[in-house]
Amino acid sequence: MRIARFSIDGNVGFGVVEGDELDVIKGHPFAAFERSGQKVPLDKIRLLPPTLPNKIVAIGRNYAEHAAELGNEVPDAPVTFFKPSTSVVGPGDPIAYPSFSQEVHHEAELAVVIGRMCREVPRERVKDVILGYTCANDITARDVQRREQQWTRAKGFDSSCPLGPWIETELDPRDLTIQCTVNGEQRQLGRTSEMIRPIEDLIVHITEAMTLLPGDVVLTGTPAGVGPLNVGDEVAVTIEGIGTLTNKVIKRG
Repeated sequence: MRIARFSIDGNVGFGVVEGDELDVIKGHPFAAFERSGQKVPLDKIRLLPPTLPNKIVAIGRNYAEHAAELGNEVPDAPVTFFKPSTSVVGPGDPIAYPSFSQEVHHEAELAVVIGRMCREVPRERVKDVILGYTCANDITARDVQRREQQWTRAKGFDSSCPLGPWIETELDPRDLTIQCTVNGEQRQLGRTSEMIRPIEDLIVHITEAMTLLPGDVVLTGTPAGVGPLNVGDEVAVTIEGIGTLTNKVIKRG
């Protein structure tokens, strides 16, 4: 099932995407819901970020080739960092190039959307706390990341976390193609099977320390091929079984 968050005529809601239509649901996807039977063509609505997370917990260096391309060793434990909720934008929304950076990179990632409040999740129960999966782009000010010990500004600036286009709830995430194109040219191509630590291990690791809430997002790392973005570029993240998330880079006003 593909669940989208949308806006039409100033009203915001959730719906189930089927083909070129969206079936509006009563309520929200983080609890039991019913379909309303009210169907709207996708070209008549604006797709929004599929979730408004309380927090985004991201994992760095979870693909060996990506760690190597930036001159880093594979870490002994998952590298975790936060992106704030204010970094989230949706499909078609602009990525505003930050004024404090001259080297902004794309990072295509599979995002996990949490479906229920959870902490200290045992490995065998991880599937029970996941609502589904979506595409993400962990936009990074690489020059800032290199010179500042903490990654807060480099990874957390406004519009640095595009998510979308929707949440796919029926998906086996273990071996999916992930690719990123810039202006139609392929930059990244990898598979989720190349992750150093699978999703189960990441959720266990994170929830040992903190509670995850419905709608929270876990970014699972990016494959090799990250590279620069410039004002005017159109960047697209495509994940097998989910779809494509497209955003354009603009100058920050």
